[in-house]
Amino acid sequence: MASHDNNIQTDGTPKIRVRFAPSPTGKLHVGGARTAIFNWAFARAHEGTFILRIDDTDPTRSTEENTQIILRAMRWLGLDWDEGEGIGGPYGPYRQTDRIEIYRKAAERLVAEGRAYPCFCTAEKLAADREAAQQRRDSFQGYQRTCRDIEPAEAKARIAAGEPYTIRIKVPLDRGDVVINDAVHGRVSFNARELDDFILIRTDGTPTYNFTTVVDDAMMGITHVIRGDDHLSNTPRQVMVYEALGYPTPTFAHISMILGSDGKKLSKRHGATSVEEYRDAGYLSDAFVNYLALLGWAPDGETTIVPRDVLAKSFSLDRVSKNPATFDPKKLDWIQQQYLQAMSNSEFSQQVLVPQLIAAGLESGDTESTYAARPAWFDLLSEQLKPRTTHMPEVVDKARFLYEGADVTMDEKSVAKNLAKEGARSFVSAAYEALSKLDEEAWHAEQIDAALEPLPETLGVNKRKFYGAVRVAECGNQVSPPLGASIELLGREIGLARLNRALSLAL
Repeated sequence: MASHDNNIQTDGTPKIRVRFAPSPTGKLHVGGARTAIFNWAFARAHEGTFILRIDDTDPTRSTEENTQIILRAMRWLGLDWDEGEGIGGPYGPYRQTDRIEIYRKAAERLVAEGRAYPCFCTAEKLAADREAAQQRRDSFQGYQRTCRDIEPAEAKARIAAGEPYTIRIKVPLDRGDVVINDAVHGRVSFNARELDDFILIRTDGTPTYNFTTVVDDAMMGITHVIRGDDHLSNTPRQVMVYEALGYPTPTFAHISMILGSDGKKLSKRHGATSVEEYRDAGYLSDAFVNYLALLGWAPDGETTIVPRDVLAKSFSLDRVSKNPATFDPKKLDWIQQQYLQAMSNSEFSQQVLVPQLIAAGLESGDTESTYAARPAWFDLLSEQLKPRTTHMPEVVDKARFLYEGADVTMDEKSVAKNLAKEGARSFVSAAYEALSKLDEEAWHAEQIDAALEPLPETLGVNKRKFYGAVRVAECGNQVSPPLGASIELLGREIGLARLNRALSLAL
């Protein structure tokens, strides 16, 4: 075991050390991600250490695939860890399956010190004792401590003979209430007399959660345990383990659960719940982290945009609410839009537009070289799409018409409503004649708009009808980015070719 001496600050107080310890029994969900964010932010705000530990001692559900999914999600969230899985550190290993011998030795020490003991009760014996206690209406109906006072010599002999056994902690019978000063909930008291001598090591030699998490947190010098309040009921048992091992109890901070709009715990019925689903839906990690950080915490009563660097400086447990938070997809979308709008056109091009176009097969190569080939073109397109984008993949459908050459795909309803109307041919013909007078040098949105602007009055027609016909001719749809910019992005040759093609479709 590594020494904790390096974890003491100059004023004699322990340096902040926190951990996120997911179980790889599934994907990283929203609730777990928020817990990770709070731990990361707390560590950064206090110049502490953030540890990523994999609690994989559930052999039936933990998988390596899930571990890798969690690691990818953490990296996408941008929650860099200082010690732990993948990077090591002085208190490794950081996977519980690699620490089984550590737990075994800790349990043996507790037995040797008389703080734990072997229990030989079978499942049938335990069930019978429980039923008898219920029939007697005993106030205490937990494990009846049948094996608590077996002499050590007898216990050793029975173990040597191959008799199955568990190892149970010896909860002091005179222990008063277990009181914790939770950083979120305040003073919380538990009646120690309701605690039975719970199992530390199962008959198959595997350790239990309440034992492993304490051994790991104690040996890794964790100062603050920030986790969901569904773990609050585990806390008195864990305090018993801390005391038996002789380690100081950390500060606990149990954060409230996240609810759906119906007031029930967030689940699949409310929509996407895993981090990767939000990544694939086109959310920026900065926006997603910002939003999750606000679920149960706020820097003040008003601020909603909290950039990552501000979060890392301003996060504090005293502003974490004990009340459940409600996941609001509309607010997440609003925050996402704020982050997108704050980007320059160049940033939007390189971080959103070009990567999405490459992923969709509309562009090829890597982002850097593709953008460098025509930065002005991409930035103009970004200027048009940025205000109209919430989820990043949306740019693909909005930009697809630019990649279809002269034969743009025509939306049938748009054609019927705009081109297949009497007089539409004259609108398209007038637009072709006006734009054909512009050379390559003048093929810019301002000049294009200026050339088209007087035509409705000249033709004596409604502007909406005129521009509707021209828009469908150029873009294939009546819904598109601003027309002048769209035509500029198409280029002179394609822009004129589409108008010429539309003459055969218009009435």
